[in-house]
Amino acid sequence: MSTYTSSLIQIVFSTKYRDKTLTKDNRDKLFRYIWGVLENKKCHLYRIGGVEDHIHIATHLHPTVDVANLVKDIKLASSDYIKTNNLFPEFTAWQNGYGWFTYTFCDNDRLIEYIKNQEKHHEEKNYREELIELLKEHDVEFDEKFLD
Repeated sequence: MSTYTSSLIQIVFSTKYRDKTLTKDNRDKLFRYIWGVLENKKCHLYRIGGVEDHIHIATHLHPTVDVANLVKDIKLASSDYIKTNNLFPEFTAWQNGYGWFTYTFCDNDRLIEYIKNQEKHHEEKNYREELIELLKEHDVEFDEKFLD
């Protein structure tokens, strides 16, 4: 018997101190690189996007991959890529933590549109407000002192 899965997740993480270092001109290069990391882990990318201080990734999680290691690998590899290629000169690192949220495939189109429209979305809301909204939407308990 084969293994069958349906695992749509959204991963969200920020630059260290939420520094606005991910300038628009090189974000696509970063996103393509992260796509390659996901492909190497046998994960299917549905959408990646973000703004100056954070990114969102909608992906299928391969059954042999755990989220903590996937995020660690994405952060380590992309941080090295950013610094080696001087993509974002002011970038120092990614934040320590991350958000990870599950979705049904019925939500796939809505999630893709949400990630696609990050720049417009953040004209009205900052990362912290967005993260709190996601945590509440997914009934995740949190302490606001750990969100800074």
